[in-house]
Amino acid sequence: MKRVRLAVIGTGMAWDRLHLPAIQELGDKYEIVAMANLHQDKLWEAADKIGLSHEHTYVDYHEMLKRKDIDAVNVVVPISMNYKISRDVVNAGKNLICEKPLAPNMEEAIDFVKLQKERKVKIMIGENFRYNEENIMIKKLIEEKKIGDVLYFMKNNIFNFEECMTGDSFAAKEWRQHPDFQGGMILDAGVHDIAELRYIFGDMSHVAAFGNPIGHEYAPFININCNLMFKSGVVGYYVYCSKGHEAQKPSLGLRIFGTEGMIYLEDTSCSVVNVFYNDGRHEMLTYIPSRGYYNEFANFYEAMVNNQKIKVTPLVEFGDTKLIFALLESAKDKRVVTIDDSETFITDHK
Repeated sequence: MKRVRLAVIGTGMAWDRLHLPAIQELGDKYEIVAMANLHQDKLWEAADKIGLSHEHTYVDYHEMLKRKDIDAVNVVVPISMNYKISRDVVNAGKNLICEKPLAPNMEEAIDFVKLQKERKVKIMIGENFRYNEENIMIKKLIEEKKIGDVLYFMKNNIFNFEECMTGDSFAAKEWRQHPDFQGGMILDAGVHDIAELRYIFGDMSHVAAFGNPIGHEYAPFININCNLMFKSGVVGYYVYCSKGHEAQKPSLGLRIFGTEGMIYLEDTSCSVVNVFYNDGRHEMLTYIPSRGYYNEFANFYEAMVNNQKIKVTPLVEFGDTKLIFALLESAKDKRVVTIDDSETFITDHK
């Protein structure tokens, strides 16, 4: 079986804890042939972990991109660098997997989508929530009308970012505590929730959001409370809060109410999707948590080798990113924002 020869730009925490385990599990499908990082100590540490010779490591990723033995490049860098580095990868003629969100602002997000149209390479944006087993399961339940027609939903994501700002955690990263991109943690983490909801319910038509100013660099609002309307007619409520605690168990999580029942997911790691029916029946559907990274790399491999369709293209992720900026705009101006079709939006902003 053909193995995809993969190069990596960015060998920090996200690579080590999220991407590398998936790649190692798919060891018969991927071979890591080169790595790049601005910090040589981190670069060599990552190379040593997988037994990659230091002669295949690069402080300047531009030099790495000159190699002819690279089939694809995995970009795992801070958000502000996503588009700029991805542009260099694509212009070098390499296939690409880039972490979410695809860009730190709308201008670069638009340019990223145009990159895909201009270059004949395969591009995936690594939005793992669109590949998580629980969301695939819930989407199928909705499509099969297991709970009838959807009436509304509630989605609650609450945590305390400041408690996680020290130690060996993602929140301890300087670029997250002092982001140089709009939205801070609402873009960085909230985009997962928006991707999940758009994956399950489809495109949105209108959003109305309100937020409490936070007074810290890591996010413009303590919490952002959002009313969402989808083109399908589904309406729901979404809250993202970065300075609180969910003390009561089970937590609110994601609850979807239909004419014939209800779907409940406590959180992404709980391993169970609960389905309650109006006639008294109850199903507990189990799943394996955190399989999104494995599933996305499996999808990319099949796209490379067997021309399978990539689930999360730049245009798909553009829609998720655009929604976050729409929510921020709505909260700032305290008004309803209409969501334009993504392709129309891009065409109108040439």
